[in-house]
Amino acid sequence: MSDLTPEQAASLAARAGLPLDTARHPDVAAVANHIHSVVTVLRDLDFGDTPPASLYRAEEDVRVAG
Repeated sequence: MSDLTPEQAASLAARAGLPLDTARHPDVAAVANHIHSVVTVLRDLDFGDTPPASLYRAEEDVRVAG
């Protein structure tokens, strides 16, 4: 996927019911592009046998320093 242009960001925001001031278009596009790049990296991670978060119980997580 190529980077989102300011015009595309404005169009998508308007479709979602979030009209933006023209001055904000470049900033919104930059943030959206950054988020996309981070999500792309996360999708490439191999979590292997990591159990789903629904199985985690905070009260059972005891860590000993040292």
